[in-house]
Amino acid sequence: MRGVIVMFVDEADIHVRAGDGGSGCIAFRREAHVPRGGPDGGDGGNGGSVVFLADASLGTLSEFAGRHHWRAESGRPGSGANRTGRSGRDLVVPVPVGTQVFDGELGLMLCDLAAPGVRVCVARGGRGGLGNAAFATPSRQAPRYAEPGTPGQERRLHLELKLIADVGLIGLPNAGKSTLLASVSAARPRIADYPFTTLEPQLGMLELVGERRLVLADLPGLIAGAHQGVGLGDAFLKHIERTRVLCHLLDAAPVDGSDPADNYRAIRRELELYSRALAAKPEVVVLTKLDLTGAAETADRVAGELGRPCLRISAVAGTGLRELGERMWQMVQADKQPAKAAT
Repeated sequence: MRGVIVMFVDEADIHVRAGDGGSGCIAFRREAHVPRGGPDGGDGGNGGSVVFLADASLGTLSEFAGRHHWRAESGRPGSGANRTGRSGRDLVVPVPVGTQVFDGELGLMLCDLAAPGVRVCVARGGRGGLGNAAFATPSRQAPRYAEPGTPGQERRLHLELKLIADVGLIGLPNAGKSTLLASVSAARPRIADYPFTTLEPQLGMLELVGERRLVLADLPGLIAGAHQGVGLGDAFLKHIERTRVLCHLLDAAPVDGSDPADNYRAIRRELELYSRALAAKPEVVVLTKLDLTGAAETADRVAGELGRPCLRISAVAGTGLRELGERMWQMVQADKQPAKAAT
């Protein structure tokens, strides 16, 4: 049996159309032994709506890459004996949590499905038309007309997925982000000794003592000029906007001989050029690969040069991981406090 490769898709353009309302019916009673008949045409059924549902089990918009048209069921027409037509079923479309929906023509954001279970109607179904029985009056006892159903709403939509995580792992390629994620969670990102092994965001769950959990996002490595599309470009910078805390990993023993302090400044510059709000997020700086020769001395120098606390870890040896987990937990909880106070 051959495996299936699912590409990470975080943008899609689709066309949605709600169901049309059913037409009202023109009918009259004609029964034996009933001397007085009359209009008895029933109403048409309402058209179904297109509804987006935020589904936590989905992690990509790949379903929309191969299907661009989504249509709900139309309502059925009314019939005699005052029978109302059946309403069309709503089309419920699961989307990943974190999906933003934009009007494809105006560019305006319609909704942001940022929590599991959120349901949003993106195209409303048409109303069923009234049958001729609804138009009967004392002065107009035999109306011979009925309403047609109204058409369902139709629109073009642009979908963007921004992953939601507590902590975003950032840094240059091969800074140790994937190795850290694999060491503290059940995620299995690609790990190799060449740049850009991570080609798409990876999520992992870090479990701490006391049934505490953090969602970590391993994001593809950034390089100078990323905000302008250099390297993997800014395609994944938007995913960092959803995180509460940034975990900035610095390779304490770069194989290219670069200075970790300069590498830190380069990434910080990219964040600031992309978004000031992103650059202002709480950040923990972590020096990685402390198991390598000379890394400890470099870490001392870099911490002093940056003038800020720097945690030190070796994901391979498991050194410093518990301390890092607790530090990230404290920072995430501190970031949640203003939101709780506001409510």
